[in-house]
Amino acid sequence: MQYHGGCENRAQGLPGQATGLANRQGSGGHIDTLTELESWYARENGQYLLASTRRAVDCALDTAFGYHLLQTGCSRGHALFASSPINHRIYAAERPGPGVNLLALAGELPLESDSIDTVIAHHTLDFARNPHQVLREIQRVLTPQGHLLIVGFNPHSLLGVNARVRGLSRKSLWHQHTWVSESRLTDWLRLLGCEVQDRSRIGVAPLLGGGTLRRWLTRLDDWGNRHNLPGGSIYVLHAIKQVSALHRPRRQWQLRRERLISLVPKPAPAPAPTPYRPTRTGVARGQPGDEGAA
Repeated sequence: MQYHGGCENRAQGLPGQATGLANRQGSGGHIDTLTELESWYARENGQYLLASTRRAVDCALDTAFGYHLLQTGCSRGHALFASSPINHRIYAAERPGPGVNLLALAGELPLESDSIDTVIAHHTLDFARNPHQVLREIQRVLTPQGHLLIVGFNPHSLLGVNARVRGLSRKSLWHQHTWVSESRLTDWLRLLGCEVQDRSRIGVAPLLGGGTLRRWLTRLDDWGNRHNLPGGSIYVLHAIKQVSALHRPRRQWQLRRERLISLVPKPAPAPAPTPYRPTRTGVARGQPGDEGAA
């Protein structure tokens, strides 16, 4: 199912705080973040981390039920919701790609408030100019008691240290990266009325070399993932929304309301009561006073 209705305009860039990846190709057009991240995940180590991320997300999705699921992120073709019991799934991205059925910026989602039961944010905050604003928008569309799964790069890891060094080059993927730590993200979620339920860390050991060394590092990484060591390259934060959506200013809400997609099933209208009409002979049958009149 394809969703449109104004989404293409957002994908091309919408003025305001929530600027997306399409506008983050570097001040001089040095790098396309979307393409670079997909290329990074296409490598052997990226595929390994993606498979580990899927396993961690699957554990959280086992208890996430509802009618609608949304995945946002800065890559295409990396759906993480295959094991979800929710049938209606929306894959949002800024450009068309495999599995994508909604073109939209993560900071300007064309969805009604409190309408999504589960949201998977796959590196959605990592490359946003204003990650807190993007998180507010995700909180807006999530239903109360809805599940939020945030996948992000851990700045306090070997990958994080390596990425910071590589990020010194303007032509590097990591030059566009915005580091959001687990503790900082937890504080933001608490302010938005979301309670963290669980967290997982993935990719503790760097996968280097080959042969015996590679097998040893893989076993070490599996052990670190099972024990949830804090030095993982990627974290998966599982939170539940406890409050209703934060209200936007009235004027901003009115400007966007016509473009929002309503996903919540609406109840059928109740049948109108039949008005009382007296018969030609006087009082209608069954009305009070019939017996006295007789």
